[in-house]
Amino acid sequence: MSRNPLIKLTSFWRAILKTEFLGKTLSGPFTIPSGIVTTATSIIQAIFDQMPQVGVITTKSVGPTPRAGNREPVYSQYAPGCFVNAVGLTNPGAEAAAESMSNLSIPEDRFLLVSIFGGNVKEFVEVAKLMAPVANGLELNLSCPHAKGYGMAMGQDPDMVREVTAAVKAVVDIPVIPKLTPNTANIGEIALAAVAGGADALCAINTVGPGYTSSHGQPVLTNGAGGMSGKGVLPIALKCIREIAAVTDVPIIGCGGVSSAADVREFIDAGSTIVGVGSALTGMTTDDIGSYFNQLESDICFASNKAEGHIRYDIDMDFEPVVLVENKRVCEDICVLTFDRKINIQAGEFIFLWIPGLGEKPFSALSDDPFQLAVIDVGIFTHELMDLPVGSEVYVRGPHGIPVAPPEDAKIMAVAGGTGLAAVYQLARDFGNAEIFTGARTAERLYYLEECQKIAQVHVATDDGSQGFKGVVTELLRDRLKGMERSELDMLVFYNCGPSPMVHAAAAVQREFCRDDQIFSAIDYLTKCGVGICGACAAPDGQRICVDGPFLQAAPAKPISV
Repeated sequence: MSRNPLIKLTSFWRAILKTEFLGKTLSGPFTIPSGIVTTATSIIQAIFDQMPQVGVITTKSVGPTPRAGNREPVYSQYAPGCFVNAVGLTNPGAEAAAESMSNLSIPEDRFLLVSIFGGNVKEFVEVAKLMAPVANGLELNLSCPHAKGYGMAMGQDPDMVREVTAAVKAVVDIPVIPKLTPNTANIGEIALAAVAGGADALCAINTVGPGYTSSHGQPVLTNGAGGMSGKGVLPIALKCIREIAAVTDVPIIGCGGVSSAADVREFIDAGSTIVGVGSALTGMTTDDIGSYFNQLESDICFASNKAEGHIRYDIDMDFEPVVLVENKRVCEDICVLTFDRKINIQAGEFIFLWIPGLGEKPFSALSDDPFQLAVIDVGIFTHELMDLPVGSEVYVRGPHGIPVAPPEDAKIMAVAGGTGLAAVYQLARDFGNAEIFTGARTAERLYYLEECQKIAQVHVATDDGSQGFKGVVTELLRDRLKGMERSELDMLVFYNCGPSPMVHAAAAVQREFCRDDQIFSAIDYLTKCGVGICGACAAPDGQRICVDGPFLQAAPAKPISV
C-alpha cells in the first residue's frame, strides 16, 4: 500500500467517481460532447491516457462520405462563455474514420462513444455497420441545428427518430444512444420515440438555435447561422433533461452549458448519469483541461465549487478593422501586406485575418509595428489576398497561441521555410542573440532579408544556388552546428517554423547535436477555430497547435527497432 497520502486521497476520489454505464464501470462520470476538442484520434488517445475523469469520450460526428464542412469562421463568441458554431459536420467519411479509430487503445474503464449521422435511414445504417467494430457505443446525431438535411431536420420527427434508432439497433450489437435536439416543442415525446426504437440511453442536448452573430455589420459565421452553446443554454438543457427523465428510465448523458461543479450537481439531480463539459473548455491548453477536470473531481468529492475558476472568460474573439496601405509582390505567388497600424502581438502568437463573405485564416505577424503579413498563394483565401487592393478594410482577431519564452542566456537559432519567417523574425528581434536560417527554391522567393539582417545573423540557402548556400537550409544548419563547441551547443534554443517536411528535417539535424528540450517547432497544420475547440490543428501527440503552441517542444525521438 502506498505511503503517499496524496496518492491515497486520489485513489479515494477515483473510487467515489467510478460510474456504472451500459455494462461498464467507468473511471469518471464526465464526457466531452461530440464535435468539441476530441475530434481527432490523437487527441482522443491523449485524453484516454491523461484524464481518467472523462469516462466517456464522444467523437466528432462521422457520416457516410467525406465532408469538408463550412469555411471559417466556424466559431463565434457572443458573450463571455457563450458561443455560436457552424462547423458543418466536417469528417473524413466512415471508412477512413473507422480505420483511424481502430488504432486507438481504449482502457477497460473508458467508453468510446462514436457519433454518427446520415441523411436518411439507409445512410445511418451504413455508417453504423462500419463504425460499430471500433466503438463501445454509437451516438445518433439527430440534432445538429445548422446542417441542412441532417440532424435536427430528422430529430424533430418522432416517427423518424424511432425508425432510425430501430434500424441501427437491428444491425449492431453495441449500445445505441440518440442525441436529442432541444429545438422541439416536446422533447419528452422525442425521447419516448427513441426508447420505443430500442435506445439504450439518450444524450441531450445538442446546440440550441440556430442563432446568429455579426461584427461590423457582417455575419461572423460563413454559414450565417449556427448552433448556440455555452453558459447561455444551461437553463434549456436542465429543463430538457428533467422532461426526458420524467418519461423514460434509460441512462441520460446530459450536456449543455456546464462549467462548474454546481452545474454538474444540477445535471445529476435532473437525471443525468454522465455529464458533458464542452464549450467551457474554450481556450484551454491540454494541461489546463487536465487541471480543470482534476478540480472538478475534487469539487464533486468535497462539495466545493472551484473548477469554474479555470474557465477562460477572458477569451477575445472580437474583430478589429485594419486598412491595407501596401501590397508588395515578392514573386508570382508571394506578397507582403502592410497595414495602417500597430497590433498587440508577442513573438510566437498568431492572429486571424477575416474578410467577410470570403472567410478567415490564421497568420503569424511578420511585424507588429506596422502590422505586416507574408502571404503565399495556397488556396481560395490567400489567392484573394494576393490581389487585395490598397485601401481595403479587413479585420483581425487575436492574438492567439502561447508567446515564446526562451531562457535569458539562450542563443536563438531560428529556422524558417515558406512563410515561416513571419513566425521567427519578431522572435529574433525581441530577444536578440539570434541567428536566422531561411531557405527557398530560388532567390526570387526570398523576402524580408534586409530587415532580418538588421537584427540577426542571417544564413540563406536556395535549392538552385541563386543566392547564398546551394542546397537545403538543413544542410546549412548542420554545417553551422558542426563548428560549435559543446558549451555553445548547450546554450542553443531552436525555433523551427514552416512546412512539415522542412520542420521535421530541421529537428532531426538539431537532435544530432542537442537535446530534445532545446527544440521547439511550429508546423503549418490546419487551424480553424483558433481557441482549441474544433481540434482541426491536432498534432500527432494530441496537442492542439492553436492553444498548446504554435511552438511545441520536441517529443523524444523514438528508438529504432532492430
